[in-house]
Parts: sequence; structure tokens; C-alpha cells
Amino acid sequence: MNSKSKVYFFFPLESLNLGNRSSLKRFIEKLFKTEKKQIDQINYIFCDNKSIRKINKQYLKHNYATDIITFDLSEGKEIAADIYISVEMVRDNAKSLGVSLKSEIHRVIFHGALHLCGYKDKKTTEINKMRGKEDQYLNKYGVSTV
Repeated sequence: MNSKSKVYFFFPLESLNLGNRSSLKRFIEKLFKTEKKQIDQINYIFCDNKSIRKINKQYLKHNYATDIITFDLSEGKEIAADIYISVEMVRDNAKSLGVSLKSEIHRVIFHGALHLCGYKDKKTTEINKMRGKEDQYLNKYGVSTV
């Protein structure tokens, strides 16, 4: 296996405790392998509500903050993407859902990866399938879903 990571984390505004980052990167790579997808490069950019709102407005014409925006930049079979995550929004969601920040941040990280693997979340059936997959990978990674 290629020892060079294909998953990168960027923290332009604030650092975030993700535990063992190398382990998490390897796990994300395994997630793609399990889903039978190949990675070129995945960039996770952790930002705030102001930044993600600006991105949402500029590229998706939505004038609001959201927890995650996934840009699939793939050309060919290998997946390349930039995934923006608002730590501020994830923190608020964790609080309102009554779950730990650790659980919710990992759920959102896996959520972005699952979108790139072809999972959608517009219809109820799609949302249920996505939640099931998120829970599956949270459990495999050893993060409590509460």
C-alpha cells in the first residue's frame, strides 16, 4: 500500500482535536476501499460559519451556513474533492442533538466521504441509508454515536 496519505486536513481558522489524525486518514482511505472507490486526493478544510456561508452563496447560490459542502473535483475514476466543514455549525448541531462534538465531527467527515461514494441525502430513503452508513463507519472507527 502506498504510504503517502491521500487525505489531508486543513485548519485555516482554528485547530480541532480529531484524535489520532494519521489513524483517521487511514480509516477514511479504508472507507473508500470498502465502498470500492479509488482516491486521488481528498482535502478536508475546517472553517467557520462565515466562511462556509460565503462558499455556499458563491458556488451553490444558498445564502446560509451549513455544516458541510462537498466539491467533487474528480476527473476519471479516482476521486478528488475539497470538503468544507463548519466546525462552528457542527458544534451547534452536536449541542442541539445532545451528542458529543467528537461523534458529530466524525459523522460529518464520514458523511462527506459517503457523498463522494455516491450516497445521497435528499429523499427520506436516501437519508436513512446515509445515516445507516454513517453509523456503520462511526462504529467501525470506534466513535460512540451519542
